Amino acid sequence: MNPAGAMPASAASRALFAAQAGRRDGAAEAALSTSAHIGSAKEKARAAAKDFEAVFLSTMFQQMFSGLKTEAPFGGGYGEEVFREMLADEYAREVSASGGIGLADEVYREILAIQEGQNQ
Repeated sequence: MNPAGAMPASAASRALFAAQAGRRDGAAEAALSTSAHIGSAKEKARAAAKDFEAVFLSTMFQQMFSGLKTEAPFGGGYGEEVFREMLADEYAREVSASGGIGLADEVYREILAIQEGQNQ
């Protein structure tokens, strides 16, 4: 039993409790490595979903900027085209990092559903 008096429910929490208590056995090691793998897979899925949302938003922002005209003496040219693409990418990353438009959450759920389907 743990200090709070309740028995840990999952294999990962039992392994963590055993590790904290200084006991290490094969089952505890396997549970810890499995939970670390699951955590990293979910983290990778979350990162992929956020990246997907950022690419989507970047495309959307680039389309918004495509209708803007620039005037001389400081506007136009190849340099401005490149700058606008970079600016759209940065806007997209910032919007995605600050919560986005909800697309990353949906993509994340779908990635997890696909992964769970493959594991069964």
